[in-house]
Amino acid sequence: MPDGEQAHRSRHHKEFLDPGAGPRLLADDAKWLRTRLSNSGVPDAAIAAHLSVIGNPPAMEAALAWYRARGERQPLGPIAVPTLYVWGDADDTVGRAAAEGTGEFIAAPYRFEALSGVGHYAADQVPERVTALLLEHLGRHPI
Repeated sequence: MPDGEQAHRSRHHKEFLDPGAGPRLLADDAKWLRTRLSNSGVPDAAIAAHLSVIGNPPAMEAALAWYRARGERQPLGPIAVPTLYVWGDADDTVGRAAAEGTGEFIAAPYRFEALSGVGHYAADQVPERVTALLLEHLGRHPI
């Protein structure tokens, strides 16, 4: 988005492209990750579970490869799949304008659900609420 606010929120994506990002993310017992997740409201047990998977150099490099492999973004055209967008209004990575703007790219049934007080990791913070929304969405749009 040209307003720059979303670019600022997403600035870590560019840092993830740097070849030295993995060691920095894991430095000092993954302090940056632990702090970021904790500040985003992720429970300690969930942080420990996440780091049990990605808290080692090979797994971290694999996770960062997702960011590195995407390359330049190409236009996709309208998405024709029923879409549920779950966004926490305390998300420090995706702002309201970007979250709400997603609907402009969906040419199918679309539902935007804002969760009050929830951050970027809604599934960790309010798993029951996210699960209920997903089950309701899937029930409305069976395969």
